[in-house]
Parts: sequence; structure tokens; C-alpha cells
Amino acid sequence: MRCTFGNRSVVPDVAVVANEKLPVDENGDIISTGIEFAPAWVIEVLSPDQSQTKVTGNILHCLRNQSELGWLIDPSERSIIVYQPDSLPSLLIGTDVLPVLQDIDLTLCVDDIFA
Repeated sequence: MRCTFGNRSVVPDVAVVANEKLPVDENGDIISTGIEFAPAWVIEVLSPDQSQTKVTGNILHCLRNQSELGWLIDPSERSIIVYQPDSLPSLLIGTDVLPVLQDIDLTLCVDDIFA
């Protein structure tokens, strides 16, 4: 989903947005053109041909514009870097439990993502 805000657009691998914030048409169908705000949670999966710096920059742009959480999943390292506002990034591996949005009832560790 294209997310346009802060004078640019990003297209994360996964954008988590509350149902009530999704743009819908008169029939209640989701408008597929994207959103005009930062998603609450952005998840990026690093591909071998992607620049980690560019993907990290996209996550940071989201956080600077009201996103609450960002994950950068690195399959080659089997690790996830977690980004949260006003906090240093955390490098999580193995059985480390991943943070999720407060209103989501989900418990995952890094190994669960790669299982």
C-alpha cells in the first residue's frame, strides 16, 4: 500500500493501519490507491538487492511522521531490527520477543517469523 505523507511516498512490505483509518468508498470497499498518512506499524523485509540504508531511511521517515513501530527483517541474518520513536533501535534474534502495537494481542519471537 502506497503511504504518502511528509512530502514523499513509501511502499512498505507490510503497513498496519487501524480499520477505521482505512480509506473506503461509498460501498465500504477499501480504496486501493493508498493512504495519506504514516501507518501505525511498518514492516520491511530486506531483499538481497536492497540497500539497508534506504530501507532504514523509509522506516525512520515513517517514525518521524507518527508511526509507532517499525521492523526491519533481515532473512540472511535471521534477525529483526526494531525501531520505535524516541528510542535506540533494538537488534533481536532467536527467542527474543518482538514488540507489537499495544492494541494487537499477538506474541511472537524472532524464530517464529523465520519458522
